[in-house]
Amino acid sequence: MASDDIALLADALSKTHVGDGELSFKGLGLKLDNAESVEELVHDIEQYHGLRALRLEGNTVGVDAARAIAKALENKDQLERCYWSDMFTGRLRSEIPTALRSLGSALMTAGARLTELDLSDNAFGPDGVRGIEQLLKSPSCHSLRELRLNNCGVGIGGGKILAEALIDCHRKSSAHGSPLRLRVFIAGRNRLENEGASALAKAFQLMGSLEEVHMPQNGINHAGVMALASAMRHNPELRVLNLNDNTFTKRGTLAMAQALRHLRNVQVINFGDCLVRSEGAIALAAVLREGLPILKEINLSFGEITEGAALVVAQAVKDKPDLEKVDLNGNCLGEEGCEALREAMEKGDMLASLSDDEGEPDDEDEEDDEDDHEEDEEDEDASDDCNEDSEDGDILKDNGTMKKDGSPEKPQSSAEIMSFLSCPSAEKLLQLGETRTNVQQQVDASDPHTAAEVLLKIASLYSEEPETKTAVLETIDAVLKKLLSGSDLSSYCFLSTLLVMMGLLKGEGKMKKVTLVPGQLLCLEHAVQQEYFPQHVASLLHTFTSRNSEALESCSSASERLSNTLEKKCH
Repeated sequence: MASDDIALLADALSKTHVGDGELSFKGLGLKLDNAESVEELVHDIEQYHGLRALRLEGNTVGVDAARAIAKALENKDQLERCYWSDMFTGRLRSEIPTALRSLGSALMTAGARLTELDLSDNAFGPDGVRGIEQLLKSPSCHSLRELRLNNCGVGIGGGKILAEALIDCHRKSSAHGSPLRLRVFIAGRNRLENEGASALAKAFQLMGSLEEVHMPQNGINHAGVMALASAMRHNPELRVLNLNDNTFTKRGTLAMAQALRHLRNVQVINFGDCLVRSEGAIALAAVLREGLPILKEINLSFGEITEGAALVVAQAVKDKPDLEKVDLNGNCLGEEGCEALREAMEKGDMLASLSDDEGEPDDEDEEDDEDDHEEDEEDEDASDDCNEDSEDGDILKDNGTMKKDGSPEKPQSSAEIMSFLSCPSAEKLLQLGETRTNVQQQVDASDPHTAAEVLLKIASLYSEEPETKTAVLETIDAVLKKLLSGSDLSSYCFLSTLLVMMGLLKGEGKMKKVTLVPGQLLCLEHAVQQEYFPQHVASLLHTFTSRNSEALESCSSASERLSNTLEKKCH
């Protein structure tokens, strides 16, 4: 090494931070190519007794330099924290795995017990994950609490390798009586996509110890989101969930909403730029209403959420005592919608700026975008599962019901009821007599599409003829009482589906709007007045009917009656 280079290195090393068990060469911009170039650095490591943390980020380390550093680490058995991000700038991708293996091998030789490992901003790809695979499986990582791999180009293959390594580590550490309890996992900007995310979800579910998960910008769509949602349910201490800039759409958001119902410690949710859309936002609003008691921040920005759904979210968070920030910027509210949202947020300072609002949608009937088409092709025959306990098989579908003790109850599915539902008429309803209330056993809140369809069919039979009116309203009461007796999430999923069918809310997929008749609105007007119809559900309904009156123009008189009744119920 030239004398000038040695002088520069010596000057840089003089700025090294030493203290609290930490030796830091952070941000010195050193180009460390070989053993000679790291002599001073190695000397400092060797002379540091009780080394607990080593910072090498912001330098560039070659293979030979890494081997020399590794040699110095072979007796550092107290090392716990390795901050090794941005450490291979300008290096060939093929060099990085070899350098990582050298460093990892040294940690294993030393018998170090790591608690933190940060390898972010190292573009090492799947091969780089192989470079740390053995380290992650070793006893040196049985104690790992924080793993940071942000912006490493891990990819699908690397995600699978990483997941298997974590699962192996958990298995081996459990056999030693101290299971791996990873608390923080950060892997944004890694192109994990569905397969990588789903593989990692298996590891997350197995560990069950996560407190922070950051996986933004990974090209994950609803299939991967659903896998992650299932895993999050098994991590009860989760505090921060950041999945920004992935593609949830309705199915992914519903799955996340179901998972969040089970989590009581969440403080920060970042689903910004995730295409949550209005139906998804309504589902999340239900969870905000009935759960997430210590939430501090929620980001639903740039999600194609319309005014009505944003206002439902605002109503849902108004009683959150710890809430500090609600971000709904970049959605489709329009000027009036933005103003209405500001008014609805009683604590105005918690609402983030709305400066990037996209404005109201140009056409409520416009063609769905490519994401919708892809989802339709994959899920054309799939119902929207709003059953919060479906993972455990607690609810019987296909017309089954449950007794209070959880045992199955024989469904009432007589030929007469099935005949009525297949081709509803007032005559058939009257012929059912007192058994007509058993129609409610043919609907299930876990299948909101069928439930909404049945409700609208029955309501379409309404007339002022006394006997028919009584029969229709009694049946409507029985059906709605069942549908609204479950969780807020199941109620809101059903209601949002109903709103889509009525043309009051733009939905995803190929759901057809019904041609409304006055009787359907009059049945709702009746139902709203009943004890089983909660005020907050009436408020949700009022939010959409009052902002989309043009959809109800064909039933103006009935619409006005419904509007007046909703106004009274909500105020």
